[in-house]
Amino acid sequence: MDEGGLLGGKFLFKKLPDGLLDKTRVRCTICKAEFKYHRSSSSLAYHLRAKHPTESTSTGPRQSTLQEYGACGRITKNVREKVTNSLVVWIAKNCRPVSIVEDDGLREVIRAASGDECYNLPSRGTIVSRLHTLYGDQRAQQSSKLVQVRNVALTGDHWTSVNNDNYLGVMAHFIDNDWTMQSFALTVSKTEERHYAEACADHFLNVANEWKIKEKVTTLGTDSARNMVAAARLLPFEHMPCMAHILQRTVTVSLNDSAFERALAKRHKIVGHFKQSPANAQELKAQQAAHGHQTEPLVQDVPTRWNSTLEMIKRIQRNKFGLTTIPTQQNSKVTMLTDQELDRLQKLEELLEPCRIMEPSDDDPVYVLRFKKIFTTDLAQRRDSSNLTWLKIATALDPRFKDLKCLSKDERREVWASVHDLLMSETDAHQPSAQTTEEPSPKKSKMSICLLGSPDSDTEEEEDAIDYCLNLYKAEPKIDIGECPLQWWLKREGAHARLAPIARKYLSTPATTVPCERLFSLSGHIIQKKHASLSSDNVNRIVCLSNWLSAKKD
Repeated sequence: MDEGGLLGGKFLFKKLPDGLLDKTRVRCTICKAEFKYHRSSSSLAYHLRAKHPTESTSTGPRQSTLQEYGACGRITKNVREKVTNSLVVWIAKNCRPVSIVEDDGLREVIRAASGDECYNLPSRGTIVSRLHTLYGDQRAQQSSKLVQVRNVALTGDHWTSVNNDNYLGVMAHFIDNDWTMQSFALTVSKTEERHYAEACADHFLNVANEWKIKEKVTTLGTDSARNMVAAARLLPFEHMPCMAHILQRTVTVSLNDSAFERALAKRHKIVGHFKQSPANAQELKAQQAAHGHQTEPLVQDVPTRWNSTLEMIKRIQRNKFGLTTIPTQQNSKVTMLTDQELDRLQKLEELLEPCRIMEPSDDDPVYVLRFKKIFTTDLAQRRDSSNLTWLKIATALDPRFKDLKCLSKDERREVWASVHDLLMSETDAHQPSAQTTEEPSPKKSKMSICLLGSPDSDTEEEEDAIDYCLNLYKAEPKIDIGECPLQWWLKREGAHARLAPIARKYLSTPATTVPCERLFSLSGHIIQKKHASLSSDNVNRIVCLSNWLSAKKD
């Protein structure tokens, strides 16, 4: 039959006596008239219009008239604009390739959803132009947030892509007026120079100047690479070495010189045996289900993530029965862990658990004592190069840990003396110039001095007021470790008005540069694979937009 099914079934091929169809003749099902058929339905359509006009309106597909085209469910200009802007936000927020607007499937989805069969996606040029506009608008919003705060902490890192391009990522961190922690990307920019200390320092300064926050920056968090440490010395900011990197290096050193190496090497091969074979992985799931355990795959650890080693050991311990029986049934050549090695992995799991106390115990085996000694010695050396002064003050201003039980009595006195000096500096910074023509104000109570400051008080009065403020804060009950310290400060800011700005400054500094690493993970995983043709400026715009838009509440 022709494309319209012989004009919608109004005609049928003539049936011969032997039951076959004569494809050269057709018969009208309405008036039984016969016609010659030569693969053209124009004469059949003419017959319907002339003899059966009421049946000719549904004679199959035809080209739409201009009037019909304009009334075929076209979306309005405003709706089309809204769809385009939504596409731009989607591409930016989810780091989709700009070329996705050339995808026929996406066009058909929007046509089906809108009912507009004539809809066409915007061009790549339109999307890129809108991305630039969106970046400008969002950047202005981020800048306005920075204008409203006194102190900003930075974290930054350099990263080399799979294409061997160098990038600098910088993030800003601060506590806003509502005592909410804010963190967002400032840049993921391509750098051409070698990562010498001077070049790194210039990059960070350029970012601070570009965002007009140089005078507000308190700390710069980086990893402990030599060039970063040297760069930090050249900058007017406090350096905050990443505590996650410090801990990772200490764990790595401790594992490299321990009695766990043999068991860890076997464990890698066992995990690989199940991860590299779907059949083996399926057998493990069956064993887990048979023993009433949660079905879960084994995980291979990552050398730069000590917690991945901990998770791998945990899963091996939970599934050790299946890991023993399956290779035995398969006559596999994989060497299984002995009971002694499983016991050692159990000990290592306990050692790697967060907040584990590394003090030696009489019950510790020799290899555990050795691990603890190496760990504590290496960590102590690395701590000396970290900014302990800043971290201790931040701990004192955290209502969960303000008793400073983790420090000795002498160290506690030093910390509170530092906070005292900070309060004095805060007072001096906001002290108005003396007006010799004014009459001296009457003395204020300690409470009013603590809350409002005392521009007219003498040094002795000021010292007493600061001591009173500190004692008032220290007398507050400590909150539970699961509670939010920022919510505590939001509710108690009025009672500790002079201490609150210092708390906001010190508590806003991240102890790690992990946020920057996540930024690079986004850049490497998506940008390098899906936006290879984009310029470095557009890479920066899309990654920053993704970070900013993802932080917004839906």
